[in-house]
Amino acid sequence: MLTLSFSALLGIALAWAIHRLAWKYSRLKRDNKLATQYGCEQPPRLRNWWPLGIDRLIQIWTADSEQRLMDLFTFPFKDVGYTLEQKFLGTIAFGTIDPENLEAIMTNINVFSFGLRRHILFPLLGDGIFTQEGKSWRHSRELLRPQFTRQHYRDLNIFRPHVDRLLHYLTGNGAATDLQPLFFRLTLDTTTEYLFGKSVNSLMPGEATKGQSFANHFDMAQNYVVQRFRLLDLYWLIGGPKFWRSCSAVHRFIDEIIDTRMDSKEKDKDCNSKSIFFDAVARDSRTRRDLRDQLTNVLLAGRDTTACLLSWTFHCLARHPDVLGRLNVEIASVVGTNTDLTRDDFKRMPYLDQVLREVLRLYPPVPVNTRTAHKTTILPTGGGKDGTKPFMVREGENVAFCVYAMHRREDLYGPDAGQFRPERWDEDLPLFQNERTATWGYLPFNGGPRACLGQDFGFVEAAYTVVRILQKYPIVKPDMYKGDIQGRKWLGWSSHQPEGIEMVTEERQKMTIVLSLGDGCRVTLGR
Repeated sequence: MLTLSFSALLGIALAWAIHRLAWKYSRLKRDNKLATQYGCEQPPRLRNWWPLGIDRLIQIWTADSEQRLMDLFTFPFKDVGYTLEQKFLGTIAFGTIDPENLEAIMTNINVFSFGLRRHILFPLLGDGIFTQEGKSWRHSRELLRPQFTRQHYRDLNIFRPHVDRLLHYLTGNGAATDLQPLFFRLTLDTTTEYLFGKSVNSLMPGEATKGQSFANHFDMAQNYVVQRFRLLDLYWLIGGPKFWRSCSAVHRFIDEIIDTRMDSKEKDKDCNSKSIFFDAVARDSRTRRDLRDQLTNVLLAGRDTTACLLSWTFHCLARHPDVLGRLNVEIASVVGTNTDLTRDDFKRMPYLDQVLREVLRLYPPVPVNTRTAHKTTILPTGGGKDGTKPFMVREGENVAFCVYAMHRREDLYGPDAGQFRPERWDEDLPLFQNERTATWGYLPFNGGPRACLGQDFGFVEAAYTVVRILQKYPIVKPDMYKGDIQGRKWLGWSSHQPEGIEMVTEERQKMTIVLSLGDGCRVTLGR
């Protein structure tokens, strides 16, 4: 048996350390040469007041607890610039809301990877399209793309029975109603029918408890996932029995639906024609777990994003009676009381399209995202004091991009960019002055190769639901709505004022993977 003396072991360790230092020096020299070649300069830096940028983490936790997280993420871009450098838990990271940078990040998927995203999301989502990269992601993309062709939902029949149940559930008695949880149940029902050929029917009497239990576990697991994201390399510190129980409950729920679907397929051949999506994924899945993981990924997107779009839409309509009035006039002139809606009807409702686009601008379903440089690269703008120079992102460094903040840039959307005004989409916005900003300055459904496959499905579902509800009920804002304007002072938001500044926002926001209303979508339904 070979044994090594202490001095030999020490020599090996020393040689490894020298090799490591030499490698780092070589990489640094190479990176510096590349930076000089492209004229790179560092972006303006968001100042930290505590060591290692710990104050930033405290700000995030505090803002999240007060449901003002988007304010925290938006303000530095107004204070420092559209691209910035920051220190977070001792590591260098970048933030950007520049369309040119977002184009570079989203199109160069071989350069910018998910980083830790797969590890953070895996307990909940497993191995699905939202956690995959490379060949496995491309395979999933090609598998799922045909399942979202418009012909599968062109007649809108998949939405009709579930919206009928929603309308039956609602009562126009003049009392305030929280629509948000009902929208999450609605989109759960439509998405499960589309995925499995059979809905869980959580809006039906007697089925609500089961659907709500799933929703509670799904939301709980997402809350933990978001906390894991915030700790970066220390994500593994967030977990515990509640997290794992919630993930297991979500998986059991999907497994039960799969079992039911398999039984139905054996007994009812007519069911096969209703489950094109399920059958395609099932044929491609090597194991039952592969099937469950892929369906869980799509269910997350189908339920949460459209439910948030609907919630924010009615929140805005109830607080802007002029917009609501104009939309009601358009609906009445195009379809009247006819509930047998078609896609062609929506084409004749340009103002409805503008309303939904404006909601997606102000409240994109996934407002913040990150990528990690798989190798050292150059982003085209944001460096230097004036923010116009290219800057280097070294291998392993993270870049966060906040679509929520970009969608509120006054130089893209006008001086009232922070306000809800659908008419802007019929104007000559600065956004439309060049092709790049027109394409990459509005990204409610992501962009590039990873653009959302189900964006048309979600948009049509939202349009259908909005029209059906407004055909039946007048909508007004409830009195004494506690989610309206309130101020809050935050420590260290401004790079110039360590004592904090006063920020005023119009609503509380709950941030998980998606952005929902912290106080719910409370409106008054008239008779």
